[in-house]
Amino acid sequence: MIHEQLTYSVIRGFRPLLLDLHLPDNAERAPIVIWIHGGDFHSGDRRRLHRTFPRNSVYTSLTSAGIACATIDYRLSAEATWPAQRDDVAAAIAFLLANADEYGLDADRLGVWGDSAGGQLALTAGMTSQHVRAVVAWYPITDIAAMPMDDDFYSPWLGCWPATNPDRVADASPITHVTADAPPCLLVHGTADALVPASQSARMHARLLDTGVESTYQAIAGAGHGFEGHRDVGALVTDSVAYLRSRLTA
Repeated sequence: MIHEQLTYSVIRGFRPLLLDLHLPDNAERAPIVIWIHGGDFHSGDRRRLHRTFPRNSVYTSLTSAGIACATIDYRLSAEATWPAQRDDVAAAIAFLLANADEYGLDADRLGVWGDSAGGQLALTAGMTSQHVRAVVAWYPITDIAAMPMDDDFYSPWLGCWPATNPDRVADASPITHVTADAPPCLLVHGTADALVPASQSARMHARLLDTGVESTYQAIAGAGHGFEGHRDVGALVTDSVAYLRSRLTA
């Protein structure tokens, strides 16, 4: 069953933010995973996966495993700058928790999963929300200050020149917010990613471990951004669903 176009947030001056809720068959009090799409913060669609993913694989694999999946909108960079995107994910979490009984969800078993920009948002939610029990982040930016960029580079989603705005850069970097209370995390990154270097996930993995947080880092040899060049992205979906299931159904 799918509940489509549920309005989870209405912000004055902006479009209503929607989510689609995919429910497993015959499940009561199902765990819930929020899927957050990528797109460099300027594009993407809650209803569409990256072109390298098997069609609808994230949603169907989660529901087949007995996990509900909420795919969410968030404001893109032409609409609003950071921290609007973080606030939108927090609003989606609040909506799902408030309506858990209506949709048969278990509010105590919530995970987040995203790719690229969505991976950054998933990690941010995991580091800043007490309600998140597990995180999967695919090829995310985790430490903006360590990204290769020119001093005159302007970031539309941050709404600033990163080189001259260290406070905003730190605030938008998940690595800044790691504490010992962070949930288990799975980071998956292609070693040939030319857009977001795999070192971004490696740095986050090391920080999590140093802080005493359970972390798993899966490096995909030869894969680019979006796992371009990898032969079996479907298997990576299966692995990530298995990880979430193990952390959310125990």
